[in-house]
Amino acid sequence: MNRLAHETSPYLLQHADNPVDWWPWSAEAFDEARKRNVPVLLSVGYSSCHWCHVMAHESFEDEATAAHLNEHFVSVKVDREERPDVDAVYMEAVQAATGQGGWPMTVFLTPDAEPFYFGTYFPPEPRHGMPAFRQVLEGVRSAWTDRRDEVAEVAGKIVRDLAGREMSFGDERVPGEEELAGALLGLTREYDAARGGFGGAPKFPPSMVIEFLLRHHARTGSEGALQMAADTCERMARGGIYDQLGGGFARYSVDRDWVVPHFEKMLYDNALLCRVYAHLWRSTGSELARRVALETADFMVRELRTNEGGFASALDADSDDGTGKHVEGAYYVWTPEQLREVLGDDAELAAQYFGVTGEGTFEEGASVLQLPQQEGVFDAERIASIHERLLAARAERPAPGRDDKVVAAWNGLAVAALAETGAYLGRPDLVDAAIGAADLLVRLHMDDRARLARTSKDGQVGANAGVLEDYADVAEGFLALASVTGEGVWLEFAGFLLDHVIAQFTDSESGALYDTAADAEQLIRRPQDPTDNATPSGWSAAAGALLSYAAQTGAEPHRTAAERALGVVKALGPRAPRFIGWGLAVAEALLDGPREVAIVGPADDPATHALHRTALLGTAPGAVVAVGAPESDELPLLSGRPLVDGKPAAYVCRNFTCDAPTIDPDRLRAALSGGNG
Repeated sequence: MNRLAHETSPYLLQHADNPVDWWPWSAEAFDEARKRNVPVLLSVGYSSCHWCHVMAHESFEDEATAAHLNEHFVSVKVDREERPDVDAVYMEAVQAATGQGGWPMTVFLTPDAEPFYFGTYFPPEPRHGMPAFRQVLEGVRSAWTDRRDEVAEVAGKIVRDLAGREMSFGDERVPGEEELAGALLGLTREYDAARGGFGGAPKFPPSMVIEFLLRHHARTGSEGALQMAADTCERMARGGIYDQLGGGFARYSVDRDWVVPHFEKMLYDNALLCRVYAHLWRSTGSELARRVALETADFMVRELRTNEGGFASALDADSDDGTGKHVEGAYYVWTPEQLREVLGDDAELAAQYFGVTGEGTFEEGASVLQLPQQEGVFDAERIASIHERLLAARAERPAPGRDDKVVAAWNGLAVAALAETGAYLGRPDLVDAAIGAADLLVRLHMDDRARLARTSKDGQVGANAGVLEDYADVAEGFLALASVTGEGVWLEFAGFLLDHVIAQFTDSESGALYDTAADAEQLIRRPQDPTDNATPSGWSAAAGALLSYAAQTGAEPHRTAAERALGVVKALGPRAPRFIGWGLAVAEALLDGPREVAIVGPADDPATHALHRTALLGTAPGAVVAVGAPESDELPLLSGRPLVDGKPAAYVCRNFTCDAPTIDPDRLRAALSGGNG
């Protein structure tokens, strides 16, 4: 009996009709394995994962394979986005055993959840040195039946090895100038000066590293840091990784030149990159950065916002190519012939403008649209008309599937991005969208003790508890909203969540952070990872939110917790800067103060608005902003801050020292320009 029909995860629901007798991750599944004396097949993936779909079609929809699984295994299906803790623990085991990992992840476990054999995708027939999935199943069944002692020994050793990998916390001291300069040097060595970005193929958008580079430039004036950030952003925005028609970014580029993306679009990438481009515009005034920030924000609101006001997780890479066959990238790519069908005489201009060639840049003569650097000037009106007609024609194609699951952490990232982009660029509708998502998180994901649920779908909250990144990223979103709106309730909600971070996720002796709460389900290991991957690690995200909250409120325990958490950045920053970019960005804020800005004045006074906007556009790393009426008790930073000569005023403080208040936006701008003082 397949037990997935009543799950909320779109990924699990994709498998609800498989002939495999799937179980969701549960104690009952392992009890069943114990009762039947069979091993557990753990299959982990996510809804927009291309190779997960391939393996599902080849193996899990196959009656003979399913019958073999049902007879000899208990099969457990996990959505890695719903249970990042389960995914992290077993992925660590896979990587330790094989030197690599990925999804789908295929792990065989004892009924005590101890892993003993690993893999990722297995084909239905042997190919490229990989055994067939049925061969793997036969081998595991044989080992379980005939060599049980050996299996138990292997499983026990793996669990002991994982326990022995308990992380050294790093350093009790916070990172300083030396570590941040060392991190910049390390990034410079790995920088691809010809193409932007870091390392080779596949190439991922380095969102968190760019945040560090922008903050480092603001604090130190380093032109090299700004150049790497700006050039990388331009190359990505001109490449195929960016949707030149509809806005928004794909997950990564399969090549070094940002030409051919892996076409799935994730909420977290787009939230992080929207914020990055808004911050780049704030630093440089770049028109390209402004356009991309707004187009990415509009993409999220248009294509990912759910009926409840939250944001869906992802759009699939695959879609129907018009023949009933699901093909990766079918929705996005164009041939010269397709351009001619839509554009007629303008097709040649469009091909030149978007880099569409006869041989193609993707598969079967199709091209991914780009904006290659070119000589000459294009007619803006003709290009706008071409853009509009191509977008309308694309809308007639079968659209990629959407994973409607609302993940708390990623919605927190979206709230921060939309709130700031809307405030910077005069788009109150984007701020409203951020408020709508934040409201959903409070109403649906937070219980009466301010504990977070990881996911919801269609207004129904999921059963899985929030992990550290959920608490940290949602708090980050609420803190951004507090700065943009001046509404103290968002600061209050952030405080509730960060109190849980200190009480439930922090080692009281070392200050190290765990990814799961102290009272969460006990797995074979309590996951703990400070490195940034596709999103900021829960560890560095928590450090950032704790630091901002302390700056807004003066809460010493939160400041102390942030500083203790940043010890790991002192250890890892110079050695692996690409993988702790957000931690480095938080360290920049710590070195700068961060600065605390209070704007007092009537809400309807244009002078108040001018000072507030100037404060939000300040580039000082991690600066926090409070705005409100004089004598307001809405936000702690407003306390004791009167008007100056009856006029709206700005107060700037850092490290327990305050500048004289000012009523002049230009003076405020100078005080928040980064490296002064």
